[in-house]
Amino acid sequence: MARILLVEDEAPLARAIAASLRTAGYAVDVADDGESGLEMALDEPFALITLDVGLPDMSGFDVLRTLRARGLATPVLILTARDTVDDRVTGLDLGADDYLLKPFEVSELLARIRALLRRSVGQASSVVEVGALAMDLGRASATVNGRTLDLRRREWAVLERLVAKAGKVVPKERLLSEIFSYDEVVAPNAIEVYIARLRRKLEPDGPAIRTIRGLGYMLDAD
Repeated sequence: MARILLVEDEAPLARAIAASLRTAGYAVDVADDGESGLEMALDEPFALITLDVGLPDMSGFDVLRTLRARGLATPVLILTARDTVDDRVTGLDLGADDYLLKPFEVSELLARIRALLRRSVGQASSVVEVGALAMDLGRASATVNGRTLDLRRREWAVLERLVAKAGKVVPKERLLSEIFSYDEVVAPNAIEVYIARLRRKLEPDGPAIRTIRGLGYMLDAD
């Protein structure tokens, strides 16, 4: 699945949210203040940012304002206990894509994240099809001609990235940066291992994953 930046200064809450996101298959990086969150957001290719408003060094609104002023279009989901209409209007006007009040149910958080990720790549439906392959992003399930694929978490993440860019080359370095968080120890051949597994599972009737030497990988769109 996608890589998410969680900007939250309440350590117990940050750990709980991060654990839930990782259980759901996302790679998660955590920043506990606005300055470090801003730096990470500008330096790393996150698919989505969850942003608290009441941060200790600078307001989440200031973080959001700076991100949008720098031209960063990454979807931002504000998570905050502030429930006034003015705060919600301010966040949305500054460029937030969604707003979720604390406390919240994890199931709702995950649903909103899925919706924002679909919207960011122009998908109205949670089911994406490439040839005989169908991926249900909401249920985290994939089939080839009705045959269910038994995918591990990282295999799913790699396939999801390839499906999102079907017919286009996805650089190996981009796959690494999008599915692994900053502090994870990653084997040099990790992507090659996942690609090999996916090829075996997609055969014989699923779309082919082609190696474009010196560039990366491409999922056939035909």
